[in-house]
Amino acid sequence: MRPTDTGSPDYFHRVVDCQWACPAHTPVPEYIRLIAAGRYDDAYLINWKSNVFPGILGRTCDRPCEPACRRGRVEAEPVAICRLKRVAADHKGPHVRARFPRAPERKNGKRVALIGAGPASLTVARDLVPLGYHVVVYDGEAKGGGMMRSQIPRFRLPDSVLDEEVGQILDMGVETRFGTWVSSLKAVLDEGYDAIFVGTGAPRGRDVDVPGRAEAAANIHIGIDWLSSVSFGHTGRIGKRVIVLGGGNTAMDCCRTARRLGGEDVRVVVRSGFEEMKASPWEKEDALHEGIPIHNFLVPKAFTHAGGRLTGVVFEKVAAHYDEKGRRSLIPTGEPNVHMACDDVLVAIGQDNAFPWIERDAGIDFDRWGLPKVDPVTFQSTNAKVFFGGDAAFGPKNIITAVAQGHEAAISIDAFCQGSSLNDRPPPHVTLISQKMGLHEWSYDNDVSADARHKVPLRETAVALKDVRVEVELGFDAGQAWQEAQRCLNCDVQTAFATNLCIECDACLDICPVDCLTIAEDGEEGELLTRLKAPKLHADQPTYVSGALKTGRVMVKDEDVCLHCGLCAERCPTGAWDMQKFFLEMSHAGGAACRSR
Repeated sequence: MRPTDTGSPDYFHRVVDCQWACPAHTPVPEYIRLIAAGRYDDAYLINWKSNVFPGILGRTCDRPCEPACRRGRVEAEPVAICRLKRVAADHKGPHVRARFPRAPERKNGKRVALIGAGPASLTVARDLVPLGYHVVVYDGEAKGGGMMRSQIPRFRLPDSVLDEEVGQILDMGVETRFGTWVSSLKAVLDEGYDAIFVGTGAPRGRDVDVPGRAEAAANIHIGIDWLSSVSFGHTGRIGKRVIVLGGGNTAMDCCRTARRLGGEDVRVVVRSGFEEMKASPWEKEDALHEGIPIHNFLVPKAFTHAGGRLTGVVFEKVAAHYDEKGRRSLIPTGEPNVHMACDDVLVAIGQDNAFPWIERDAGIDFDRWGLPKVDPVTFQSTNAKVFFGGDAAFGPKNIITAVAQGHEAAISIDAFCQGSSLNDRPPPHVTLISQKMGLHEWSYDNDVSADARHKVPLRETAVALKDVRVEVELGFDAGQAWQEAQRCLNCDVQTAFATNLCIECDACLDICPVDCLTIAEDGEEGELLTRLKAPKLHADQPTYVSGALKTGRVMVKDEDVCLHCGLCAERCPTGAWDMQKFFLEMSHAGGAACRSR
């Protein structure tokens, strides 16, 4: 089997499962160690450079990092990575902002328009302004933030946090044209910008087309529009009996908001099973905690009404059926329909893109679903000057994905404006540094112990449900944060093997608590993996294979089960094993070369 190339940035990156899973590739273990050390400013800045909105994402992120967390393989629950991010934001000092980059006095002469002031556009601004670009942000609202401001309820994301982190970017030197609704892309193109970025999100909520929809329209609301109306103070109450249609995070926000605006009997009704719902597990848990039942396998068939007012919804009972290829379909059970009485319905069954303001002769091609044709690497459209990102590019995702795409789009815009190839992407910065401090001392805590996940304190439900603007989660204090940070297994501290130092004494194999090491005769990959001390359970995890040892055998390590405990490095009599901290930092716009300004 070919020896593993550990010099490739992706090899150890994949082993840091949380960072690999994060769309923005935030160095998770590094900022968690900084939090444990009380270095909150440094932890915040690592997050800010990578994911741009530590305080916002520390409250609202979809947490793709947590299901990947290696702690979840040791215990039932992963490290509370997301809520530790919030700790860095909540506990940072007053002077951290002085360490942010700002616009240089001498600009580079290039002007870039950003349409929409959501997370993708703000990320582009954050990356381009320090390079000397004159960045102009357009948005129809009076403040920036996009869907973070309009669709995320204040009991999850307070205005103060949103204003602070959006303001940090705008104060770097961004020209804002808020309250300006862009109705023509060609008009913006005519203003002579060197590049345009479209980050307008997916602003159109899907509707249901069943009998009674038109007759009861006054009390049937599109979920994202209704949440926006609540956020901006246009809506302050709802009926006592509310049905929310949909099983995603927007539906969870709708039902929890309805409880705070007068809904006494609020129900969520979903056509899929509970486990198949698109809502994050913690979002469902929060809804259930607030007394909101979730009814599954019910499909709306009609809205009932009387005298022009909604009276309820009729549902058909269905069951999931899977064919031989595992494809699911919902089949009516034949049971009697279910009628649920209600005063209002909130429809939260998905979102679509809408680009009525982009003229079809503006040089941008659209696919049959109405999405612009966008290069998945460069985010450039068929009009070379126009780039897309976030939900506007490939449909609804989440904030952290919008941030990651904003970073990539900024690289492309910078390259385009400087006349460079858009496909020449700057590589990440990678370092590997030994953590050896003494014979049995390491610069990190490598004690692996069983420790249950710590719960984030919540405000008392009776208090939280009285006001839609009272934040529910209180966050970890410093002591709780330290305890939770200790659960991190330091997956970025890697086992580095020196083939020429190994004497094949088997000491590392004997002391390994999880049998992740094997010294074996070389062979083809499939055959070699059948001879490991412990069976390989996850084929997608890397397997390290050394070069030939003195006997011709090879050292094999299954990265999937390794705990990074360092016992192999402590036990090795020749120092063939070392524990080295892997730090990967993604390159952003301007990272390919230094330019004079």
